[in-house]
Amino acid sequence: MSKQTIDAKTRTTTGKTAAKNLRKEGRIPAVVYNSKGEATSIEVGEVEFNKVWRTITPTTSVTLKVDGKDSLALIKDVEYNIRNDKVLHADFFVPEADDKLVMKIKIHYTGTPAGVLRGGFKKERNNEIKIKAKIADLPESVSADISKINVSEALRVKDIDLGKNVEILTPAELPLVTVSPARG
Repeated sequence: MSKQTIDAKTRTTTGKTAAKNLRKEGRIPAVVYNSKGEATSIEVGEVEFNKVWRTITPTTSVTLKVDGKDSLALIKDVEYNIRNDKVLHADFFVPEADDKLVMKIKIHYTGTPAGVLRGGFKKERNNEIKIKAKIADLPESVSADISKINVSEALRVKDIDLGKNVEILTPAELPLVTVSPARG
């Protein structure tokens, strides 16, 4: 879990003019949604937000400190201007601590399969799985070592262990990486 914190304060003014004025001051207008769908308008520091946002994954939880009150949050959506490399707006989601969230997470493969070293061909079939966990238990990233896969073998979803607090919803037999024999 990430130890990154974003300080924020509740904003009382909304609208285009208020948002433009905030951006001139180096602040980003944002909204925090809770699991009931209620929204709170906040503002965050541009430099601080960018430092965190550019280094996290979609399943990384951050500590959002609104007016001194901490809560675990996910950055759900960011409106971004590619012309000037600036964040225009951000959406945060703060679920209840015991809510289980369903998320998709990418798998990063490490190593070279043993079967490839013997002339086989590696094929990445899937690099994403669906998981269900509380926000505090969400893995930031998932890595899988594929160096033990031989020719005609596969790394399957069931071979990935994310601990007892994370439930994998993707079918267990789904192949993630396969090594096929060389055609000869």
